[in-house]
Amino acid sequence: MSENNTHPDHQPLDGMSPAEDQATSDVEALAMAQAELAALKAKSADLADQFLRAKADAENARRRAEDDIAKARKFSLESFAESLLPVADSLEAGLAIKDGTPAQIREGAEATLRQLKSALERNKVIEIAPAAGTKFDPHQHQAISVVPAEQEANTVVSVLQKGYLISERVLRPALVTVTAPK
Repeated sequence: MSENNTHPDHQPLDGMSPAEDQATSDVEALAMAQAELAALKAKSADLADQFLRAKADAENARRRAEDDIAKARKFSLESFAESLLPVADSLEAGLAIKDGTPAQIREGAEATLRQLKSALERNKVIEIAPAAGTKFDPHQHQAISVVPAEQEANTVVSVLQKGYLISERVLRPALVTVTAPK
């Protein structure tokens, strides 16, 4: 049988003329196209909704990340300040002693310095204090003067002021004296 409901000798089986059969076929094709269009519109609306939800989720994730970064900064500073409070307490206690001997004052100052160094280390602040003879590193050291010496050229002779790293980044370079080229 052919597609248009006709017998092999081209006579319609159900009494429809070929024109009527074509019209019916066109109506069916139109109905199928409309159904397909409706399905595609529904799929398009669903995809648009999914896109908007994904976009909103991404925006919310970005905002949460910004909030987390702000909180991390705030609380890291809070933690650093909290670790310095015992140092301030020790300094105040030392100043409150009116009749301390020089040895007692020195002992208190040394204990306070140890507290300060410990607080700095807990917060990833590390000293840069190169030993004499260490190769000069322009990333961590700042040469204040050049002096003649028996050591190899461009090596540290003395440290005038310690430097500091914070999380492997130079906070302040060490001020050093270096040897002159021979």
